[in-house]
Amino acid sequence: MNQHFYPVILAGGSGTRFWPRSRKRRAKQVLALDGRHTMIQQTLARLAPLARRERFWVITNRELQGEIARQLPRLKRAQIVAEPVARNTAPAIGLAAFLLRRLDPQAVLGMFPADHVVADAQRFRRTLGRAVAIATAGPNIVVMGIPPSRPETGYGYIETGAPAGADGYRVRRFTEKPSREKAEEFLATGRYYWNSGMFVWSAQTLAAALEEHLPRTARCLEQIAAAWGTRRFPSLFRRLYPKCENISVDYAVLEPRSAKGEQRSRIYCLPADFGWSDLGSWAALHEHHAGTEAARNVIEAAGCFTLDAAGNYIYSPKKFVAAIGIRDAVVVETEDALLVTTRAHAQEVGKVVGHLRERKLKKLL
Repeated sequence: MNQHFYPVILAGGSGTRFWPRSRKRRAKQVLALDGRHTMIQQTLARLAPLARRERFWVITNRELQGEIARQLPRLKRAQIVAEPVARNTAPAIGLAAFLLRRLDPQAVLGMFPADHVVADAQRFRRTLGRAVAIATAGPNIVVMGIPPSRPETGYGYIETGAPAGADGYRVRRFTEKPSREKAEEFLATGRYYWNSGMFVWSAQTLAAALEEHLPRTARCLEQIAAAWGTRRFPSLFRRLYPKCENISVDYAVLEPRSAKGEQRSRIYCLPADFGWSDLGSWAALHEHHAGTEAARNVIEAAGCFTLDAAGNYIYSPKKFVAAIGIRDAVVVETEDALLVTTRAHAQEVGKVVGHLRERKLKKLL
């Protein structure tokens, strides 16, 4: 355990991709989609052996802060920071960097989405330990790259360059969500990995990168951090944080830094084969539960009967479900809503939320 390692869990989000189960106050990360514990509880549990609980930070929003505090009772309320407005990952992780740079000049941050699945926690921790060592050794940035299993167009990709050590590579460039044709080309080269969204860097390295590439936002974050622990903090946070640019850390830091060339950028990729999934849709959740058996029905119900039905995901925990003659369907029932779609159209669920917003149907959001 590195005494200067601080896991920072990003737990914002508005609950769109898993509607109708997910809502603004019950987003994906506070749902138990993969077992008895919620996604954020699982994230904390697999990181817990690597840092004492007082070193954990959660960045979330006001709608979820209370529920997250309830689900993570071992964390102090001050460790669960609610953004006054959503400003994407660069300001969120940047705020942690500026805060921790003041609290511990040797701090090393790990950035972890709260809603991902990792099957092999032990292998995950071994890879993370290596990442922390690289980040501690200098102004280095480490990204965990997932070996791609298909030409996925919904993920960002990392192109690797020269080998770095026994188990890593220098990063050549980042590419966001390519076309199907491009994704197939990437797979064929053997040089590309999926961007997991998990990064490790020292607080000083990240703060300096933001000062270089996002100076206006960096100035706001520095002022907010300087007020931490004082009476001025809440009002200053509410006033200055909305002035931060709404941008991901990938676009704000990683892409411009990688443009310097793989030698100068000091960005490293560690291949991370530990059973990762971002569970990005109902179809992905079916795939996660069904594994290699794509025709398997995944049904969470009070009881069920199936006949000539295959590849369906059905959630109706309080009712008996009968599925007859349907294939590749997604059916999700809650007390106030019913979703009926197909696995192929599961990514369109966000459009339902857009429709509800337009109609101002707030009770369903």
